[in-house]
Amino acid sequence: MPSLQQLIKWHCCLLGFGIATMAPSQPATVQASASVQSVALREVSQADYASHLNALVSVVDACARGRNKTSCDPALVGPDDQVALATERRPVRYGWLRSLLERAQAKDNAAQRAEDVGASSASFSARRSTPATTELLQEAHARLAADQAQAEQTFQPAVTHAQAHAALQQILAGDAYRGLKSATRRNALMEWLNQWLNGLFSQADAMRLHSPWLGRALVWGFILAICVALAWRMLQLERRWRMQLVPGDPIPARDAASARGWQHWLDDARQAAGKAQWREALHFMYWAAIARLESRRLWPADRARTPREYLALMDDADPRKGKLAMLSGAFERTWYGGRPAAEDDYHRAEQLARALIEGDAR
Repeated sequence: MPSLQQLIKWHCCLLGFGIATMAPSQPATVQASASVQSVALREVSQADYASHLNALVSVVDACARGRNKTSCDPALVGPDDQVALATERRPVRYGWLRSLLERAQAKDNAAQRAEDVGASSASFSARRSTPATTELLQEAHARLAADQAQAEQTFQPAVTHAQAHAALQQILAGDAYRGLKSATRRNALMEWLNQWLNGLFSQADAMRLHSPWLGRALVWGFILAICVALAWRMLQLERRWRMQLVPGDPIPARDAASARGWQHWLDDARQAAGKAQWREALHFMYWAAIARLESRRLWPADRARTPREYLALMDDADPRKGKLAMLSGAFERTWYGGRPAAEDDYHRAEQLARALIEGDAR
């Protein structure tokens, strides 16, 4: 069913429709005068608008029965309405009805009800005579009655944002959307990147129409940048794989940390701790962890590396890298930085080293 706003718009267009429909068969004396067409607007509410439509239905019915100047007086229509809606005011003109009532003062004759029979079957549109005034009165009655029924309905206020959001949340809480997940930052970033790339290529395509060389330069420059980035990434991965894939020689270099079993490094650390030599104990504990990781072929054996170089050889996604970083920091502060080591420093280093040693055996 159309809304009240749509009905009001229809009323505004009916004047042109009524005149266009009736003009071919109506003489100039039947057309509405300027005083009939130009009527001031009256401010009305929705209820007053419905009451006015009810009165107009009665006027049309009386005119259809009487078909004289008294029952079909255009003045019975009254002023035009300006309906006050929730957010605006809409004018409703009744000029079309005044013209119809003025025409209805003269009864129909046989010529007005006859249809042309000379239309060709090959013609795209068939010709038809103007509908009789009686038919127009019936249509006006039906239209006004429908408008009245629509105007008398109770219109619900516009749904607020909070109500719409609550309804949406209720729908998403149903079984059909139980497995639905909210968008993550990664998905939002990928969507933004996709839109940015689409916009970039669209701009390049538009620029190509005006400057062909500039569009081609942008496209090929972008492709070249992607190729360079991929080649650089592949070199990084190849270097990391090459460092991790050590030849199957079971005997490490003599000066490598793994040349001496990690168990021996661990025993030396415990013996130094028993003598309260915390600095030496922490030193042995660090090399016990390095020897254990090196024996598992995490990197090629080489004693010449610094603690930071050992960290650089580990993948950022490796969960052991964080623990090795903390153990390396404690070792550097006490062994190279000259900071005194305490018993607490040794116990923390022992916990980190044990986590690396035991976690590597998975």
